[in-house]
Amino acid sequence: MELPGLGEHCSERTCKQLDFLPLKCDACGEVFCKDHIRYDDHKCSSAYKKNVQVPVCPLCNAPVPVQKGEIPDIVVGAHMDKDCKYNPAQQKQRIFTNKCLKPGCKRKEMMKVVCEQCGGNFCIKHRHPLDHDCKGSSHPTSKAGYAALMRASQTAFKSTGEIGVPSNGSLQHNRCR
Repeated sequence: MELPGLGEHCSERTCKQLDFLPLKCDACGEVFCKDHIRYDDHKCSSAYKKNVQVPVCPLCNAPVPVQKGEIPDIVVGAHMDKDCKYNPAQQKQRIFTNKCLKPGCKRKEMMKVVCEQCGGNFCIKHRHPLDHDCKGSSHPTSKAGYAALMRASQTAFKSTGEIGVPSNGSLQHNRCR
């Protein structure tokens, strides 16, 4: 028992299958089954309208426009000879260029991490004045710096039994400098 009012027949000459979920080709507008919907499967005469691929220059990564009937390899070759904006100096730009100034540390960071006291550039691990044995100015530290000094002195007290005082001698607290 067939249901003649439902579905459509595949437009491919060799198929003509009754499909209840037919697919319409976006290039030629014909109706096809799932086996013949691709441009190559039904030899679509209008495929050039939709199946457009733009070659990319291998040197500068720019899209190279190709007119209908032109061979993409020849057009890309002409682009490379005349219009290519390739610059070999830009090919290898270094990202991690900020070397840590702590002696013995070879780490590099993407961004500068500058110490507020000595002005040196350090990695994330050595960014705090206590971590890189800062020899900068002895002006009062920030709230976070003061907390770090207190933690350092407490750990020194627990390990040695003596009260640890920072090398700059200042335990002053300065709010929001």
